[in-house]
Amino acid sequence: MFRKQLVQFRPIIALVSVVVFWLLAPVFIKSLLKTTFYEFQAPVSVTASYIRQLQDFWSGRLKSKDDLYEAAQDLARLNAAYELKVVESISLEKEVARLEELLQLPSRPTYRYEIARVVERDFNSWWRRMVIRKGSVHNIQHGAPVVFTGGVVGRVQEVRKYTSVVYLISNIDIRLAVVLEGDNRVISFTGAQSTAFGNPRGLAEYVPTDIKISDPRNPPRLLTSGLGGVFPPGLPVGYIKNLRQGAGGMFLDADVELDRRLTHLSEVAVLTPILESNP
Repeated sequence: MFRKQLVQFRPIIALVSVVVFWLLAPVFIKSLLKTTFYEFQAPVSVTASYIRQLQDFWSGRLKSKDDLYEAAQDLARLNAAYELKVVESISLEKEVARLEELLQLPSRPTYRYEIARVVERDFNSWWRRMVIRKGSVHNIQHGAPVVFTGGVVGRVQEVRKYTSVVYLISNIDIRLAVVLEGDNRVISFTGAQSTAFGNPRGLAEYVPTDIKISDPRNPPRLLTSGLGGVFPPGLPVGYIKNLRQGAGGMFLDADVELDRRLTHLSEVAVLTPILESNP
């Protein structure tokens, strides 16, 4: 009789044993088990990402010649626009270098762009984190900024061997020092709660009281300030909306509308600073 009861409660006993072991286990054992689990799971996620990329390739091969011709025309126009932007960027870089030499200012750090595919995004944490297909073997560093064509994506929070976890800019654990475009006063930005399929949002705090939204169709834009040493200055963050009185009464708070393309990112760029050795 006792053996039958023991067999009946065996799953509960096993669960309780695992919980007790996890609570009593040292921190380094927990960290080792967690890392081992992620590294064991990573090939499955990465393989699924490659399969999706292969499906996109073959779906493109099945398109008609007219569709391919229209896509080629669009790409030609984009390439022409990008070539003009490259020439403009080179000209601006030379002007910045000239002014730095003239004013004897220290050069700003340059960055290398490591392009990475997005492996997965959990529905439960859609606006909190994502996993990218680059890790320590690709020289991804913890805390590295992540960007895309629309501006800031987030920051690398965990680095594994072949994948990395990125905390998105809409994550409530992310905090940045930002400025308004055309203004050098520092404002605090943090992520805000967003619904799974809604638009990404943020919160701006310590906004100066003289800031006004004169045209709701053209709201002020927030840019990274460069303070903190993580994000380079001038990267777009979002647009401020709905100014209201802050908690202290001396500053304003505002909702921040983030880029809607954050909803369906498939590729991002990780910034790695290039350290120049002095002669």
